[in-house]
Parts: sequence; structure tokens; C-alpha cells
Amino acid sequence: MSGKVKLLSGGNPQIAKGDGDPPVQAYIAAMPDWKRAVGEALDAMIVREVPHVRKAVKWNSPFYGGPEGWFLVFHVFNRYVKITFFDGMLMDPVPPVSSKSGNTRYFHIHEGEPVDTEQLADWIRQAAALPGWLMH
Repeated sequence: MSGKVKLLSGGNPQIAKGDGDPPVQAYIAAMPDWKRAVGEALDAMIVREVPHVRKAVKWNSPFYGGPEGWFLVFHVFNRYVKITFFDGMLMDPVPPVSSKSGNTRYFHIHEGEPVDTEQLADWIRQAAALPGWLMH
């Protein structure tokens, strides 16, 4: 990728949509400040917990999925990184942040706040075992 990546509102990197790991890695490399380390750790955890994960960048966000659909996406905001679990209401425990759309639940990572990595890894495993979200 040539040139500097434009950061959209909230500091979210503007990355062209594409399938596979390269666009996801370009997104993570363009994440500003402390959020880049969050993106790197999150990507590594997803790959560790779901070795054959499918990756893509769509709507300026990295998507992770399996053969049946997408189970997770994350997005940069000014004060946090938002992880979206498309079937979060079907997980136990349910991720903490509610959504207005169906089964979706969120988990926010803020700078300097501890993250229960065991719980996050469990949510990733649970999410990957669900059918996921299909894009039409």
C-alpha cells in the first residue's frame, strides 16, 4: 500500500475493501496510537482461537468469519475499539454492551483498562461456533 492511510471520523482507518489477510493487516497497521496494539492482539487471538478463520475488510472494518458467515468485526472510535459479535445474544455470558439490532452484542476496549483475555477468547470461540451473519 502506498501513501498515508486516511483516518475517518473517530480515527477509523479508511482501507479499501478486500478479502483475505493483507487488507486486514493494512487496517491494523493504520490503527492510530494505542489502538494498533489492540488490533494486533485481537487479530492474533482470533487466529489462535479459530485457526482457519476467513478475513476481509468491508465498510472500513476487519471482518472475521467461517464457512457459513461472519461472526466478528471490530471498528476504531475516538475513545475505544468496538468488537461486534453478530450472534452475541446466543453466547454465555452475553457480551456486555447491547445493540438495537437483533442478536448483536458489543465489547468495548478502552485505553488503560484491563481486558479479561480468557473471557474474550471464550467469546471468540463461541462466536465462531455459531452460524454467523450472512451478507446478501
